[in-house]
Amino acid sequence: MKIREITENLEKQNLSKYAALSMNTRGRLTEETKCDIRTDYQRDRDRILHSKAFRRLKHKTQVFISPEGDHYRTRLTHTLEVSQIARTIARALRLNEDLTEAIALGHDLGHTPFGHAGEKELNNIHPGGFKHNEQSLRVVDFLESGRGLNLTYEVRDGILKHTGSLEPETLEGKIVSISDRIAYINHDIDDALRGGILEVSSIPIECMEVLGFTHNQRINTMITDIINESMGRDNIVMSSAVMQATNELREFMFDNVYIGSAAKVEEKKAKNIVKGLYEYYIEYPEEIPIEGFGENDNANKERYVCDYIAGMSDRFAINLFTELFIPSPWKV
Repeated sequence: MKIREITENLEKQNLSKYAALSMNTRGRLTEETKCDIRTDYQRDRDRILHSKAFRRLKHKTQVFISPEGDHYRTRLTHTLEVSQIARTIARALRLNEDLTEAIALGHDLGHTPFGHAGEKELNNIHPGGFKHNEQSLRVVDFLESGRGLNLTYEVRDGILKHTGSLEPETLEGKIVSISDRIAYINHDIDDALRGGILEVSSIPIECMEVLGFTHNQRINTMITDIINESMGRDNIVMSSAVMQATNELREFMFDNVYIGSAAKVEEKKAKNIVKGLYEYYIEYPEEIPIEGFGENDNANKERYVCDYIAGMSDRFAINLFTELFIPSPWKV
């Protein structure tokens, strides 16, 4: 018996009846020979982890654009925190931890440079609109290495539906969706406190009384509540009290950090960079490198330009904009 088959049997014996078993995957876009050692979900996790799109996340904005401090979150560290939270919940509920981790590591692969500022600008100027979750699916289906990663249906579903109105089909996908919110609410508070955007005294006291007065306490409360409320159920839920406090804390962050705060003073410049690059490559699409675009993808010019810009890191976009639009001193 192959190691993969032993692992699949262990999943069947030990995981919850609500877990998505790797042996029952709905498969890949293109059928391929199974690995002797790893399950399909383990292979998906590894493919994402080794992708160039994943490595670029280390230089993409979470909230603060190009922060000088070493301890502010980036899109990569956000992804790792989502993965840790999601795996903790999945393990406690005896769901498929490998599937959960794969979805978590891939959920933001399509995020633009400069975080949601870049996403909003691309959505405004690209004729087809732009949503980072849809772009993340596009990355794993077509763009990475010019052919995509050929991931399983369940991982692709979780990546696409981690945000927005659509619910993931698996409980593992639902865990990632709620873990994404837990992670960004809490680490963005931490970064805002570090950056002087918030004071501890400004955080709503009624939320802290329910969730906790420290970063660790709030995350622990949310995770523990989800585990207790979801145990033995075919859904991933929070209690009404914790859910209400979490939603109020999220609204507080939108009002005080995400919109119009000192953390956002550079967003206009970031949007101008995205717009300038988009307009330039619409005029000169032949200058876009071929590598990174799907071999069988019949996307139009606007789609190619959008893909190219969405894949950029913050510093690559800044350097490219400088090269294209900022004159260099003339050397005698």
